[in-house]
Amino acid sequence: MKTVSSLLDEHWYERYKKISKLNIRSSIYDVTDRCNLRCKGCFFFSSDEHKAASEEKDITKWDAFVENEMARGVNLAILIGGEPTLCLDRIEAFYKRLPTFCATNGLIKVPRERFPDMMVGISLWGDAEDEVFLRGKDTFTISSANYAGDPYTYYLYTISPKQIGKIERNIKKVADVGLKVHMQLLSNDEGFDGFSWQPEQLVAIRAEMDDMLDKYPKTVISSKYYHEIITTGQMLGRPFGWNECPSVTDTLDKREPRPKRLTNFIRWASDLKTMHRCCTSETRDCSTCKDGAAHMSWVMVNKRDHIRTTKDLQNWIEVYEMFAKLYQFIPW
Repeated sequence: MKTVSSLLDEHWYERYKKISKLNIRSSIYDVTDRCNLRCKGCFFFSSDEHKAASEEKDITKWDAFVENEMARGVNLAILIGGEPTLCLDRIEAFYKRLPTFCATNGLIKVPRERFPDMMVGISLWGDAEDEVFLRGKDTFTISSANYAGDPYTYYLYTISPKQIGKIERNIKKVADVGLKVHMQLLSNDEGFDGFSWQPEQLVAIRAEMDDMLDKYPKTVISSKYYHEIITTGQMLGRPFGWNECPSVTDTLDKREPRPKRLTNFIRWASDLKTMHRCCTSETRDCSTCKDGAAHMSWVMVNKRDHIRTTKDLQNWIEVYEMFAKLYQFIPW
């Protein structure tokens, strides 16, 4: 019988032991329905999720809500929006109680005197030309000035087919301002011409992402197995999609048979009552979803299936380590 210890040497077993104790239990929260940008392809607005509920404005209810979430077992709060930094008091309701990650476009600087070690992930959609087309402005110029050298901040770089052959200059820009970067692929939710992935493009971008990891190992937080998973949509011969996705809200998940999934995961709307289907949008085609966190989680919840060869288990460890680094459960 193959076991973890039988497949790993001492070095890899030590790495395994560090992550096996983490027991991460995350959920996702819409902090607000408002944003100071309107990006083409933003799943939140393209699917009208900003209309799903009315924001709860009583901060005491946010405090009580977070207490209930902790009692439910959540030990990682992932804050999205709209734009969370428009509502710092709501962010604080989470931050003062449990590990918190804030996804932002970076246009507003989180005051570090108030949130000294909160993890911040800044969205980046390409070079200046791409950002102007997709988001209306070159956000990197502003966000990099706000967060340069911040040890608790990284860029979440969403790569589109338009950036094939160009991603190194964006990775270098991030390195030059002393920040980290994690890559994922654009899901073309609004069907813009030229932004849907073709098979040959996915092959090309996988090679480019691997090259960036080799060239910038201190800047890029990633793994080659993750690149394989997100570009092929395959894990151990199984396709990603509705029947496999682990990031479906627990109480809305009626799938039979139930796949391996995140424990007690819920994505909450900003009224603190409404639940969304999953970590992206209800209108997204699961068969073409490229969400990075969903694919990472897909690997992470399927540990047992990776206990078949040493390489498979090492791949699983690297993806789990990558996730833990992005939320600072272990150091960069």
